[in-house]
Amino acid sequence: MFYYVLKYVVLGPLLRLLFRPRIEGLEHIPADGAAIVAGNHLSFSDHFLMPAIIKRRITFLAKAEYFTGPGVKGRLTAAFFRSAGQIPVDRSGKEAGQAAVREGLGVLGRGELLGIYPEGTRSHDGRLYKGKVGVAVMALKAQVPVVPCAMVGTFEIQPPGQTLPKIRRVTIRFGEPLDFSRYAGMENEKAVLRAVTDEIMYQILALSGQEYVDEYAAKVKADLAAAQHQPGRFPRLRRRP
Repeated sequence: MFYYVLKYVVLGPLLRLLFRPRIEGLEHIPADGAAIVAGNHLSFSDHFLMPAIIKRRITFLAKAEYFTGPGVKGRLTAAFFRSAGQIPVDRSGKEAGQAAVREGLGVLGRGELLGIYPEGTRSHDGRLYKGKVGVAVMALKAQVPVVPCAMVGTFEIQPPGQTLPKIRRVTIRFGEPLDFSRYAGMENEKAVLRAVTDEIMYQILALSGQEYVDEYAAKVKADLAAAQHQPGRFPRLRRRP
């Protein structure tokens, strides 16, 4: 109940008024049935802007840190994400990916929309990074379409480290649903999972117009952090030609 009050009465109208989002391709979101909406992740604002403009309820797999923050702010953030129906996922340890897949399949099994950021974390510099294969595993196991989504302009309004977003217009684009039924029964094939994930990321790239980096964002962030403690050392990035 709180989700719909938040979406249609409180937060949704406010976000539309402040950011006046340009919405393209909304008709590509299935009117019913299970589907995955896979998008780029540029800003904390993404968590609110995309759900605000989608007519159906969408559940995101959110990092567990949003539910375990200290102090009053941490408790308020956790309460908000729980009330909005978001699912905490622990991204640490060997079982993290499997846990995320199990939670996502549960949402899809109920015939609902699942939102996921294949990069696994926010982009720290506005570029699009290599996708993790969890999105492919869920798409193939649940046999559901994947709708690519691109947030455009959200990095500029609220880059990492900025608490309050700037009031500027943003664009949200949805592409045509991607059908991977041709890979049915092949969800354990590593090459297939990589191919499906890369196809999803390519469609997100086509919608967003970002620069692509063929590295995992989490690894690049870790390399940058290490470089700060080792003068003269810089991470090497592989870009798509």
